[in-house]
Amino acid sequence: MALDASRTIHGSRGKILLDGEWQTNLTECTADVELDKKELNLLGDDWTRYKEGNKKGTGSMNGYKVTSDMIKRGFKRFEIITALEDPEAYGHERIRLKNCMADKIQLVNLKANELVEEETPFTFEGYELLDPIEAN
Repeated sequence: MALDASRTIHGSRGKILLDGEWQTNLTECTADVELDKKELNLLGDDWTRYKEGNKKGTGSMNGYKVTSDMIKRGFKRFEIITALEDPEAYGHERIRLKNCMADKIQLVNLKANELVEEETPFTFEGYELLDPIEAN
């Protein structure tokens, strides 16, 4: 069966809520979970085995600077809910990122004749898939 192109999800249909408030100035948001696997090299075994270790959540929010909210927030913890709501997709997806904390706060980013953009890298300590997208 061929891919129905209308079911692919357009990123412009995404929304980011930071502590419940829609961030209309954002142009990009990423979040990844990385697993720290421990290698096990055993006598008499030709294969390297792996033991699950800790997980590490990292991400970044990028967009246009509109307010000083991120500077005022400082390094206080916050929650992010991402939403993908493309009406042609099989459904919508929401993911909650728990216990987020900024890694860096951008104070100044000025360039002549350009809009001011803001980047906020962050870490998080868990996630929850609130609404999964599932093919019908």
